Amino acid sequence: MIPIILALAFIALILAVVVLGQSDDFTVSRKATIAAPPELVFPHVNELRNWEAWNPWGSLDPNCKMTYSGPASGVGASYSWSGNNKIGAGHNTITESTPNSLVRFRLEFLKPMTATNTAEFTFLPDGPNTIVTWTMRGERNFPGKLFGLLMNCDKMCGDQFEKGLAKLKSVAEATPASMAAR
Repeated sequence: MIPIILALAFIALILAVVVLGQSDDFTVSRKATIAAPPELVFPHVNELRNWEAWNPWGSLDPNCKMTYSGPASGVGASYSWSGNNKIGAGHNTITESTPNSLVRFRLEFLKPMTATNTAEFTFLPDGPNTIVTWTMRGERNFPGKLFGLLMNCDKMCGDQFEKGLAKLKSVAEATPASMAAR
């Protein structure tokens, strides 16, 4: 009995060392080139109700409940969501908005796990195109590090970022140039 307990303790110690050896923070980032100027792409991100046309998590739960608050766009605009176990529940608030350049968010996850991260979109002009970068950063506690050993969070979130950027590209490239004057 004692050798089994010692073996389990040794395994638990090794696991703890491996988990604690993981980075305390993470970054997930993806880019897409959109054939439209930043002033046509920016409103699709800065005006939160526009996310319904391209948000990749929307297709994971078509019955998700969305609640918007604050201004329609820019700093203070926010939404809360509550959905199935694929998307959970949380709150997203714009904390910084620089026209045609940057939208930064405080992204709070409530379910299935609690976490607060920073997400941002940058819009870089590239001739007639815009390079849009979607990034999420955060800190990882012990359970987050353990989860990271079991699931590839970069791939899991990154795949959704790629799907969202592809939809954003489609929506933005179909936006009439006259919308830039809004």
